[in-house]
Amino acid sequence: MRVAIDTGGTFTDCVYLADGRLQAVKVFSTPSDPSRAVMNGLARIGVDVSLELRHGTTVGTNTMLERTGARVAFVTTAGFEDTIAIGRQARASLYDWFAPAPVCLVPRELRFGVPERVSAEGEILRSPTGEELTALVEQVRASGAESVAISLLFSFTNPETECRVEAALGSLGIPVSVSDRILPEFREFERASTTVVNAYLAPRMESYLLQLEKRAKEQQSRARVDVMQSSGGIIAARLGAQEPVRTVLSGPAGGVIGACRVARWAGFERIIGFDMGGTSTDVFLADIAAGGAQLTRESVVGGVPIGLSMLDIHTAGAGGGSIACFDAGGMLRVGPESAGAEPGPICFGSGARATVTDADFLLGRLDAESFLGGGVQLHPERTEQLMCECKGPLATAEEFAAGIVRVVETQMEKAIRVISVERGHDPRAFTLVAFGGCGPLHACSLARSLRIPTVLIPALPGALSAVGILLADTVRDYSRTVMLPGDAIENLQAIFAELEQSAGEEFAAEGLDGTAHRSLDLRYRRQGYELNVEYDAQSPHRSLEAFHALHRRRYGFAQESRPVEIVNLRLRMIAAGESYAAEKRTLVPGNGRTALVTTRKIYFHGKFQESRIYRREALVPGDAIEGPALITEYTSATLLPPGCRARVDGFDNLVIAVGGEVKE
Repeated sequence: MRVAIDTGGTFTDCVYLADGRLQAVKVFSTPSDPSRAVMNGLARIGVDVSLELRHGTTVGTNTMLERTGARVAFVTTAGFEDTIAIGRQARASLYDWFAPAPVCLVPRELRFGVPERVSAEGEILRSPTGEELTALVEQVRASGAESVAISLLFSFTNPETECRVEAALGSLGIPVSVSDRILPEFREFERASTTVVNAYLAPRMESYLLQLEKRAKEQQSRARVDVMQSSGGIIAARLGAQEPVRTVLSGPAGGVIGACRVARWAGFERIIGFDMGGTSTDVFLADIAAGGAQLTRESVVGGVPIGLSMLDIHTAGAGGGSIACFDAGGMLRVGPESAGAEPGPICFGSGARATVTDADFLLGRLDAESFLGGGVQLHPERTEQLMCECKGPLATAEEFAAGIVRVVETQMEKAIRVISVERGHDPRAFTLVAFGGCGPLHACSLARSLRIPTVLIPALPGALSAVGILLADTVRDYSRTVMLPGDAIENLQAIFAELEQSAGEEFAAEGLDGTAHRSLDLRYRRQGYELNVEYDAQSPHRSLEAFHALHRRRYGFAQESRPVEIVNLRLRMIAAGESYAAEKRTLVPGNGRTALVTTRKIYFHGKFQESRIYRREALVPGDAIEGPALITEYTSATLLPPGCRARVDGFDNLVIAVGGEVKE
């Protein structure tokens, strides 16, 4: 039995297939030990057969954001110890005199140099002696380091010295991360930074994943545990423990995969994904016809660059649990601090600080009777009392709640503009796919602000990230820097064959049969950055043509007479995931009357308006509903403002025509 579990800040989502249909279970997260929530979810499901557990975790993300990782010793070529702090020449705030220095995870006293030198061609010019390595080991031991990152200059051309240093430091009994295995590519800063992040996460992630695997095997002796990567593919938990830098966007990546699958089934090609959970909001842009969401190798997580292939996701610190307060100037602020699962929002019964969820509840946008299927009791009197105490200078608790909603929606609108308008994309040409526990509550308002005409609310929206994890392929990326002239494009078969052999052996060890996908990083000679194109083994020169065409699309010009340089060879090995496709049901025109539960007042546009309350599980394909309305379900709730019209398609998705702005 395959179960996918996505750990969030407030809830942990569990998704599995039963009788050919996706089923979901939500339990409260356990921040002190996330594996307890995973076990609670498995217990709720009742697994009594061989278990394949797929996990999307926020442990790595939270470790980076909260700065709770290991004390890392950075080992590099002597004379280059400070490159990890110096970084690149580019500055995020060029004219800000008071901009803080770039984040560095390694303090000066934990940077160590090795007397060695390798040429750009891979020739060893200077090798450390045994005495020098012994001295290095003693220095690192005396520093109190909990983990080590090794990144020597030009080790990607010849890793022999790195291997020697790793062997020497192995005697310390602490995790050792080596750049040749983490990111064997040129650009010493990005390679070093990525290796340091891996070392920073290694002790905590290794302990967590191995503990999770142990507990899973105690519950089911034949259990197998895998983990989601930031690139949108699954890897074994053992590998995730060794290379945790690959999992820093593990949970959000599942949401990208799930949203793209749902959009493809429903026939939408260009989408903006909007995942609003308990702690944060993740947004992304995808062209389904062109292969889905984009990958990037220029990610920054918690202020630290990571050079690995990752899905291009932009995160804002705005979620259902985001705490609202007034700053020293009397301005209302929301987030990034979150109430999380402990103590949680006020309406859950324990929290004492106002959150976005409390604002939605006070404005009538959550249904106390059906919240999480009735499994969580909400407290209206307590919410109103404490919201009144937190309202500050505002006249009423309702005005305070409406202000919270406006502020958080403005933050999320800004996040969507970053991945659309600021990159040259018109949001009006896309469909907004909203999911996460809170996403459907705010989707229509955001769509109106951005003039997006259509909103798609998938089935099981509050657990879509777990759905994506369940259906994801097993993926592993390999690369090698070659720095060859474009004329050598006919002579790359041997290098690709070597990469494929290594990848095939690793997949075979996991009992998997993978398919290799080759690509190249190309650039015009003397350019600083490169573009990735597919490698055509039958006609390699077509890859050069594809590069010129991509350069023209990306930058508006191409110089086909200019020499091209082959920078990196890349291999992506893929083993197909669960062969599942949602069944399309016949549409029967209706008005959702059988799903109507009651009516009550919900706050829209400055006043409470009588609105209909529907149960989503009672809606059938073909039903059409007009706002104002609230559509409740187990994993989330969808708010339908006045002027919006929703219909249920053949895949049980809600397709909402947003319409024009409705004035107060």
